[in-house]
Amino acid sequence: MSSKETIFREIEQMPEVLLDDILNFLQSLKAQYLQTAPETCLLSESALAKDWLTPEEDEAWQDL
Repeated sequence: MSSKETIFREIEQMPEVLLDDILNFLQSLKAQYLQTAPETCLLSESALAKDWLTPEEDEAWQDL
């Protein structure tokens, strides 16, 4: 069983009074993820650019 299926099953068993709290928690987690994901990409860009910005890479991708 996947994590998503397990979460759905758990939510189905929760008392109605807790669903707003669960929703708030999930939205908070999502917001944190969306805020940090772009930061990680930007921080890794300079390190990866060393490999990307080479004549060999340009040649490898020129036909696309």
